[in-house]
Amino acid sequence: MTALGVTAGAHRLWSHRSYKAKLPLRIFLAAANSMAFQNDIYEWSRDHRVHHKYSETDADPHNARRGFFFSHIGWLFVRKHKDVIEKGRKLDFTDLLDDPVVRFQRKYYKSSVVLMCFVIPTVVPWYLWGESLWNAYFLASILRYTISLNVTWLVNSAAHMYGNRPYDKYINPRQNTFVTLGAIGEGFHNYHHTFPFDYSASELGLKFNPTTWFIDFMFWLGLVTDRKQAPKEMIQARKERTGDGSA
Repeated sequence: MTALGVTAGAHRLWSHRSYKAKLPLRIFLAAANSMAFQNDIYEWSRDHRVHHKYSETDADPHNARRGFFFSHIGWLFVRKHKDVIEKGRKLDFTDLLDDPVVRFQRKYYKSSVVLMCFVIPTVVPWYLWGESLWNAYFLASILRYTISLNVTWLVNSAAHMYGNRPYDKYINPRQNTFVTLGAIGEGFHNYHHTFPFDYSASELGLKFNPTTWFIDFMFWLGLVTDRKQAPKEMIQARKERTGDGSA
């Protein structure tokens, strides 16, 4: 649930507009996003759009060319490079604040984080099956939060450094199996940066991508519409033109 608030919510829905979600699903994803505690939807999506627009330059908030540590966590410890701020201001983010769910979450973000990230994960195991508050807090809340942060950060670091590039060998993002497993489908990163509009963030098929499975299930329930996909012909043509020849 924590991961879906980022992968299906802040990333694929709000950052890339790769599909449309009805109000009940947007509310669920906003709550899950508060559980993830990785900045509110507006700020997360704003930084991510800047990252895609200016990837691997000084205007990229977590520029992987500055090293693994910087792109993984170091970028959160320092002031943003002036290019991130200056060039980021040139992008349009009005569509984000046009969504009342995004505005509500942003307005009440701190209180929603306390509730969703810390209180509920602690209280539910304690109340429903008698777990001690100590275990519930440090496992279901703190350990879960720590793991979810790091698997997300690995998309910015490891998936920009290690792996193959079957779609575009001229960009840094890679296909990384380890990151795919940890970040429930976000490790097909060479594909994603080549076709950022695709709701699946990977070629459709039997590959491990729980986020895509979730979105497809929501589509089946009628809560998702307008899923955007890259045509197979486009994918194959791009592989032949710019790919590194790997599978």
